[in-house]
Amino acid sequence: MADDREPPPLFNNVDIEQRDDDNEDLFSSAIEDVGVLDDEQQCPFNGASEAPKLQLAQDSPNLDNVQIDKPSSGPQVKPLDELEKECGDQFIEVTVTEPQKVGEGMGAYVAYKVITKTNMPIFRKRTFSVMRRFSDFLGLHDKLVEKYLRVGRIIPPAPEKSVIGMTKIKMSNQAEQGSSAEFVEKRRASLERYLNRTAAHPILSVDPDFRDFLETDMELPKATNTSALSGAGMMRLFNKVGETVNKITYKMDESDPWFEEKTQQIENLDTQLRKLHTSVETLVLHRKDLAVLTSAFAKSAAMLSNCEEHTSLSRALSQLAEVEEKVEALHNEQANADFSVLCELLKDYVALIGAIKEVFHERVKVYQNWQHSQQMLNKKREQKAKLELSGKPDKGNQASVEVVEWEAKVERGQEEFDNISKMIKKEMERFEVNRVKDFKAVIIQYLETLMTHQQQLIKYWEAFLPEAKAIA
Repeated sequence: MADDREPPPLFNNVDIEQRDDDNEDLFSSAIEDVGVLDDEQQCPFNGASEAPKLQLAQDSPNLDNVQIDKPSSGPQVKPLDELEKECGDQFIEVTVTEPQKVGEGMGAYVAYKVITKTNMPIFRKRTFSVMRRFSDFLGLHDKLVEKYLRVGRIIPPAPEKSVIGMTKIKMSNQAEQGSSAEFVEKRRASLERYLNRTAAHPILSVDPDFRDFLETDMELPKATNTSALSGAGMMRLFNKVGETVNKITYKMDESDPWFEEKTQQIENLDTQLRKLHTSVETLVLHRKDLAVLTSAFAKSAAMLSNCEEHTSLSRALSQLAEVEEKVEALHNEQANADFSVLCELLKDYVALIGAIKEVFHERVKVYQNWQHSQQMLNKKREQKAKLELSGKPDKGNQASVEVVEWEAKVERGQEEFDNISKMIKKEMERFEVNRVKDFKAVIIQYLETLMTHQQQLIKYWEAFLPEAKAIA
């Protein structure tokens, strides 16, 4: 989600001097924030970053014609004592469950129950729950971006809005809600992953807005600017276009080899993740098609067995139809695993790469402001020199004051640039560690699911083989 703030002025803007005074305190406020947040060693909740687990296997969406292999009661919530054993001293686990439609017509929305279990002393209770709507999640994300993006934090991206999906839910009645179950389940799972990624961050997890979101048992102020069709939403779209143009029209002269190399790595990773995500989506569709065709084969074999006069052959065809029905279920389950385990992880990381690009671009904007201050300082020095040569001491004194002010701005600008560069390196180090952990866990889980289904498939055919051999 793009930042709503205006992109910083380019060096050749005509009105750049008119905006200088408005931005006088821009650097100082950001530097104060960095000073508070940078010292993570003093944070008593550092261990919280290891607690949340990526929730993928249990929380899989209802694909068309796919049997969901999960408890009917929704996502499983582990007991506190079990979480403490798994997560160590401090932990926080967030579960999003029980989506329910509130209201009717175009004013309707879906509310979700957010359950939190933690032993962190900063929270008032160990277990608590609240009801939140989708716009509340987007409002939380906007607040975190406003606070932390400027200082170089990588903010986990919130799930994307879907006008079509929500419109279907708003216009559906009670009898038709089953057709929207897939969309609601996908959104519920993505919201849960978003909260757990945020809770895994040692700074974001203790942010006051995040804590209020989790434990304040009251309706949050309506985040009207999160609506996709609102005026503010359209302005954000225009600002995003402006940001894109800004990125294209201005390239900073990178002096840090680390950032130059990392930028290229991020671009390559983004390209390959998108390709793999597309491939897995295609694989899901093919497995679903295979399940449909297997079902058709099973029905045809059953009908043929009813017409067959030969007793043993008829019995074998009937048994074959039953086996193919079981195989169809396995294909559906595997399609579900392809989607919920692999596809959703890749989608999350494509979005995370987008968040990394945003924080890298924020560094470019800080650099722009710093360089602009340097340019203005040079101009003020030239003006001062001209006034001194022309023998105008009164104006010369005023020019001296302005030079001192712009020298301070340049100093603050360089300090902010150094701080955001340092913070991004620290955040990227954490991102790389978590990325390897996530992919390792998901790949192992996916392989185990694949082997389990293949072993079950072998058992089905081994059980049918004696019946086929008995045809005489």
